[in-house]
Amino acid sequence: MTQLSFFETPFWTVTEITHYLRSLLEGDEVLQDLWVQGEVSNLSRPGSGHMYFTLKDSSCALRCVMWRNTVLRQAYIPRDGEAIEVHGSIAIYETAGQYQLYADLIRPAGEGALYQQFMRLKAKLEAEGLFAPERKRAIPRWPQVIGIVTSPTGAALRDMLNTLLRRYPLPRIVLAPTQVQGDAAPDGIVSALQSLNNHIRPDVILLARGGGSIEDLWAFNDERVARAIANCSCPVISGVGHETDFTIADFVADLRAPTPTAAAELATPNRADLITDIEDLAERMNRAVEIVLDNERWRLSRIENRLSLRSPQAQIRSGRQRLDDLLRRSHTLSAHRLQLQRTRLQALQQRLASLSPTAILQRGYAMVTLPDGRIVRSTRQVAYGTDIRIHVEDGSFGARVSDHTPDAQ
Repeated sequence: MTQLSFFETPFWTVTEITHYLRSLLEGDEVLQDLWVQGEVSNLSRPGSGHMYFTLKDSSCALRCVMWRNTVLRQAYIPRDGEAIEVHGSIAIYETAGQYQLYADLIRPAGEGALYQQFMRLKAKLEAEGLFAPERKRAIPRWPQVIGIVTSPTGAALRDMLNTLLRRYPLPRIVLAPTQVQGDAAPDGIVSALQSLNNHIRPDVILLARGGGSIEDLWAFNDERVARAIANCSCPVISGVGHETDFTIADFVADLRAPTPTAAAELATPNRADLITDIEDLAERMNRAVEIVLDNERWRLSRIENRLSLRSPQAQIRSGRQRLDDLLRRSHTLSAHRLQLQRTRLQALQQRLASLSPTAILQRGYAMVTLPDGRIVRSTRQVAYGTDIRIHVEDGSFGARVSDHTPDAQ
């Protein structure tokens, strides 16, 4: 850099200040690994496969970009107006001179806090040994009394009863009704479990409810419910939510079923039990492997993104976005030029129409032709008695020359 004199004012170029700001942002560890919460707006996915959107709150907005290879791994794609939580890093898009969030993970808002609460309780109970395999009790092969803890009005109860009657109609079935959603649900579930244990003493208990959101299933992530399951005097099969839903109750229970119907099937014998058990174990193993693979993919993606911010790949990323901008501008310019050519063509068509013989006829003139179609332009082309045809605006009619006076030459 040239040495400045004492009286000269130092100036920065736009590129220099942009590079300086970029180095500040990329050197901040907090800005390179953070979660941002807000509302989605202006989401777009051009032909390149990248995803662009704006994350905003009541007073500010933040531009966000997710590259195509990351979008393809997303299980959840948001829509405009949804509240979400985005993980990524802050950097500068140099071409536009603006800072933006380069996203590597998106999830619905609120799931993060509930998930952390879920993980804390899971770790606590696991440390106490409530999930230990050695404390899991075997499900009796020929139960005589089956207890059910669920809502008396839900579809889950009807599905379980139909399954129990179809597979094994011999045992006595006792329902301990309770709420399975809301603030009062945990106390109701605990009371139902205790009533069955103290008064009925069934051979196995089915704890179940249908699917729902993480908030709907939250009663089964309550510590009181977990300890009530652990204190039961008989085995407990949990069938909460759908196949992909996991709750604390699933980990504490002696056996976890993917659905309420499956819980009823696991509690009763069947000639196909062996095949069902093998398939269930394979399915659980695949889910566990997929969870591990997803976690490793996400961790690898974070490492790749952090490495890319410190490599020439950052320029390539900016170039990708600039290419999208140029393509949009090119499409707009092409459409504008095409419209200009259409306007010019219309003007030429109007000029051509004004020179057409038909246009002349519309102004009151007539056109004379000989029988062979030639246009009469001179008196020398006709003689007395020559048949001619006269064309006017709305048609033509025949005539014969009765007076022939050529102009003097």
